[in-house]
Amino acid sequence: MCHQHKLLVKNCDGQLTYCENCNIYHLTFNNIYIEFIEKEIIRFKEYILQLEADYWQIPQDKVVMNRKIAIKTLQQNLSLVFNKQELSSLKSLVLQLTKKPMDDTLQVFDIDYLFYLN
Repeated sequence: MCHQHKLLVKNCDGQLTYCENCNIYHLTFNNIYIEFIEKEIIRFKEYILQLEADYWQIPQDKVVMNRKIAIKTLQQNLSLVFNKQELSSLKSLVLQLTKKPMDDTLQVFDIDYLFYLN
Protein backbone atom coordinates (compact mmCIF):
# COMPACT_ATOMS: atom_id res chain seq x y z
CA MET A 1 0.00 0.00 0.00
CA CYS A 2 1.27 3.46 -0.90
CA HIS A 3 1.99 6.20 1.57
CA GLN A 4 2.10 9.23 -0.74
CA HIS A 5 -1.56 9.75 -1.52
CA LYS A 6 -2.84 12.94 -3.15
CA LEU A 7 -6.40 13.61 -2.00
CA LEU A 8 -8.65 14.15 -5.03
CA VAL A 9 -12.11 14.31 -3.45
CA LYS A 10 -13.69 13.60 -0.10
CA ASN A 11 -17.19 13.48 1.34
CA CYS A 12 -18.77 12.18 4.54
CA ASP A 13 -18.80 8.58 3.26
CA GLY A 14 -15.30 8.28 1.86
CA GLN A 15 -12.49 9.64 -0.23
CA LEU A 16 -10.65 9.11 -3.50
CA THR A 17 -6.88 9.49 -3.50
CA TYR A 18 -4.16 8.99 -6.11
CA CYS A 19 -0.56 7.87 -5.74
CA GLU A 20 1.69 9.30 -8.44
CA ASN A 21 4.52 6.88 -7.56
CA CYS A 22 2.59 3.71 -8.33
CA ASN A 23 -0.20 5.25 -10.50
CA ILE A 24 -2.97 3.76 -8.39
CA TYR A 25 -6.28 5.28 -7.30
CA HIS A 26 -7.43 4.43 -3.79
CA LEU A 27 -11.16 4.53 -3.08
CA THR A 28 -12.21 4.34 0.56
CA PHE A 29 -15.97 4.25 1.01
CA ASN A 30 -17.44 3.47 4.45
CA ASN A 31 -15.93 0.05 5.17
CA ILE A 32 -14.88 -0.67 1.56
CA TYR A 33 -11.37 -0.10 0.19
CA ILE A 34 -10.59 -0.60 -3.52
CA GLU A 35 -7.44 0.06 -5.53
CA PHE A 36 -7.73 0.93 -9.23
CA ILE A 37 -5.30 1.48 -12.06
CA GLU A 38 -6.26 4.16 -14.61
CA LYS A 39 -8.12 1.75 -16.91
CA GLU A 40 -10.05 0.19 -14.02
CA ILE A 41 -11.22 3.49 -12.54
CA ILE A 42 -12.52 4.56 -15.95
CA ARG A 43 -14.48 1.30 -16.32
CA PHE A 44 -15.80 1.62 -12.76
CA LYS A 45 -16.99 5.18 -13.49
CA GLU A 46 -18.83 3.95 -16.58
CA TYR A 47 -20.46 1.16 -14.60
CA ILE A 48 -21.48 3.45 -11.72
CA LEU A 49 -23.03 5.92 -14.19
CA GLN A 50 -25.23 3.17 -15.62
CA LEU A 51 -26.66 2.13 -12.25
CA GLU A 52 -30.20 3.36 -11.70
CA ALA A 53 -31.30 3.44 -8.08
CA ASP A 54 -35.01 3.44 -8.95
CA TYR A 55 -34.65 0.26 -11.03
CA TRP A 56 -33.30 -1.68 -8.05
CA GLN A 57 -35.94 -0.41 -5.61
CA ILE A 58 -38.96 -1.94 -7.39
CA PRO A 59 -37.94 -5.60 -7.97
CA GLN A 60 -36.75 -6.05 -4.41
CA ASP A 61 -39.45 -3.97 -2.75
CA LYS A 62 -40.56 -6.87 -0.57
CA VAL A 63 -37.04 -7.65 0.59
CA VAL A 64 -36.53 -6.42 4.14
CA MET A 65 -33.22 -4.60 3.91
CA ASN A 66 -32.05 -1.01 3.62
CA ARG A 67 -29.52 -1.55 0.89
CA LYS A 68 -31.07 -2.93 -2.29
CA ILE A 69 -28.70 -1.65 -4.98
CA ALA A 70 -26.15 -4.37 -5.69
CA ILE A 71 -22.83 -4.01 -7.48
CA LYS A 72 -21.55 -7.40 -8.62
CA THR A 73 -17.87 -8.21 -8.27
CA LEU A 74 -15.71 -10.72 -10.10
CA GLN A 75 -15.96 -13.00 -7.10
CA GLN A 76 -19.24 -14.88 -7.65
CA ASN A 77 -20.34 -14.90 -4.03
CA LEU A 78 -19.57 -11.23 -3.32
CA SER A 79 -21.70 -8.18 -4.12
CA LEU A 80 -21.48 -4.68 -2.70
CA VAL A 81 -24.86 -3.31 -1.64
CA PHE A 82 -25.90 0.32 -1.26
CA ASN A 83 -28.96 2.42 -0.58
CA LYS A 84 -29.90 5.43 -2.75
CA GLN A 85 -27.99 7.96 -0.63
CA GLU A 86 -24.86 5.81 -0.53
CA LEU A 87 -24.96 5.25 -4.30
CA SER A 88 -25.28 8.98 -4.85
CA SER A 89 -22.36 9.60 -2.51
CA LEU A 90 -20.26 6.94 -4.27
CA LYS A 91 -21.05 8.47 -7.66
CA SER A 92 -19.99 11.92 -6.47
CA LEU A 93 -16.67 10.49 -5.28
CA VAL A 94 -15.88 8.42 -8.34
CA LEU A 95 -16.94 11.15 -10.75
CA GLN A 96 -15.07 13.68 -8.60
CA LEU A 97 -18.11 15.93 -8.25
CA THR A 98 -17.66 16.72 -4.56
CA LYS A 99 -15.71 19.75 -3.44
CA LYS A 100 -12.03 19.32 -2.92
CA PRO A 101 -11.05 19.83 0.70
CA MET A 102 -10.01 23.32 1.73
CA ASP A 103 -11.34 24.84 -1.51
CA ASP A 104 -14.02 26.69 0.39
CA THR A 105 -14.77 27.65 3.94
CA LEU A 106 -15.78 24.88 6.29
CA GLN A 107 -19.52 24.49 6.80
CA VAL A 108 -21.29 22.81 9.73
CA PHE A 109 -22.46 19.94 7.48
CA ASP A 110 -18.86 19.28 6.36
CA ILE A 111 -17.90 18.11 9.85
CA ASP A 112 -18.15 14.33 10.08
CA TYR A 113 -19.32 14.09 13.68
CA LEU A 114 -22.43 12.60 15.25
CA PHE A 115 -23.89 15.40 17.36
CA TYR A 116 -26.60 14.86 19.98
CA LEU A 117 -28.67 17.68 21.43
CA ASN A 118 -29.57 17.02 25.06
